[in-house]
Amino acid sequence: MIDHLSLGVRDLAASRRFYDAALAPLGYRCLSEDPASLGYGSDTAVLWLLATDQPVASDPRSGLHVCFKARDSAGVDTFHAAALAHGGRDHGAPGPRPDYGPDYYAAFVTDPDGYRLEAHAG
Repeated sequence: MIDHLSLGVRDLAASRRFYDAALAPLGYRCLSEDPASLGYGSDTAVLWLLATDQPVASDPRSGLHVCFKARDSAGVDTFHAAALAHGGRDHGAPGPRPDYGPDYYAAFVTDPDGYRLEAHAG
């Protein structure tokens, strides 16, 4: 249904360090780069990070978050650890989320700009 998603970020280099580390355990990598943008995906760039001095303000009550599919719970765990080690903040430790489904395993972080991200398996 969604072809791609673009997010504005203040510091493209910091975002590159964060997203390279956090998305690698999920099988995603930077596929496109220029001075103003980065494109991430597995085969095709689906997530675009665009340099801007006015990214959307972080608002924990907005409900906005981006969820990435992981192959397994180990990928979720590694995503969470890598995100925290590269400028992210914890927003929910890895673990089962039975309210979302019997096999749903997820972790939540915020990126350097405050965007809420999730990785899930199951």
